[in-house]
Amino acid sequence: MRFHRLKDWLQWQQRLHPKAIDLGLERLREVGDRLGLLERPPTVITVGGTNGKGSCVAYLEAILTAAGQRVGAYTSPHILRYNERIRIGGREAADADLVQAFARIDQARGATTLTYFEFGTLAAFDLFKRAGCDVWLLEVGLGGRLDAVNVLDADVAVITSISLDHTDLLGADLEAIGAEKAGIFRSGRPAVFGAEDMPASVAAAAAQCGAPLWRVGRDYEYRIGRGEWSFIGPGGSWASLPPPRLPGRHQFANAAAALAALQAVADRLPVTREQVAAGLEAARLSGRIQRLPGPVEWLLDVAHNRAGVVSLVETLRERPQRGRCHAVFAQMRRKELAEVLAPLAEVVDCWWLLQLPDPDVRPAAEVAAALRQSGLQVAGQGGADHLFDAVTAATEPGDRVLVCGSFRTVEEALRYRSGK
Repeated sequence: MRFHRLKDWLQWQQRLHPKAIDLGLERLREVGDRLGLLERPPTVITVGGTNGKGSCVAYLEAILTAAGQRVGAYTSPHILRYNERIRIGGREAADADLVQAFARIDQARGATTLTYFEFGTLAAFDLFKRAGCDVWLLEVGLGGRLDAVNVLDADVAVITSISLDHTDLLGADLEAIGAEKAGIFRSGRPAVFGAEDMPASVAAAAAQCGAPLWRVGRDYEYRIGRGEWSFIGPGGSWASLPPPRLPGRHQFANAAAALAALQAVADRLPVTREQVAAGLEAARLSGRIQRLPGPVEWLLDVAHNRAGVVSLVETLRERPQRGRCHAVFAQMRRKELAEVLAPLAEVVDCWWLLQLPDPDVRPAAEVAAALRQSGLQVAGQGGADHLFDAVTAATEPGDRVLVCGSFRTVEEALRYRSGK
């Protein structure tokens, strides 16, 4: 075995392949075939989309678990621990199991190099197969057509939403991005689209490959009432459901897409209304308007593109704080800065800019310059502990601390708060 510690495996994987992101299925298919991991798994649900795919997987996982299924869920990225990416029966994969899976993949790959994400994807397949999972839930990492999880044919594919993100890799407009994301569709197998605005390229891709397209507002719908909601789909209706556990009105769309997917595979994974209700109430996901209560409320959200930030701001308006809103913000370099800052500026009173020792993170000074140019107040900037100490000292009861901009920002906030 090359390494005995998970940390060592992960550090090595980041250096093994010459490119951190190298979309394509050939390497994964070659190694997966050698390991026997691409033989037909029981049921595969693949979830893609610009925003909402992690939430959709969380609902699917919780509902299917409530229905007594043994569920394997593969998501990315993680926030605190790599183990978060692979869950079996609701439990994160243990270090020892991941190490053994990586060793088997390393032995089988020969001279074929794999990316960090490809190693993780094959490890998920390996552990799901060994655990005898009834259903594999696979979240697309980037795009769809050439993403590693697309090496398996989905029994039902879900696209939660499409907006501008990763334009350097997926295309400059929504039509191009839609075509890439619809690459997870398969002939004769249902495809669910969970947002009201759908690029024409998605319908074209479904028609071209012969995938029946279930579109919200046309083939299924949901109705929100006071303290409850209802779902009406091709497979029947579920009434008087509890609201999704994850905060925000946009979560109804994510939950409804999950319910549509479940109706699409009801012949093999039947669920009752009671199991749906139990799953909606049990779903958990860090960093999605995650509330850390106290005299000063902390809200943590991984929103990092304009569409995600707009949904976040809408939720904040529904839950106004008594005092000031302090934003702790950091962003990856490849993201659009002005388009993310503008919606947040409507609800933020002062800004605290997190400087992270990561070359992929935009320098705090650059963000500060953009904010000041727009006439916005920058209260401070610096490393995690120093900055969070300063924020804590500056806030008063009734204030809110909003942590957003990237997964890394939320990670640092959770580490800070867990140490207090």
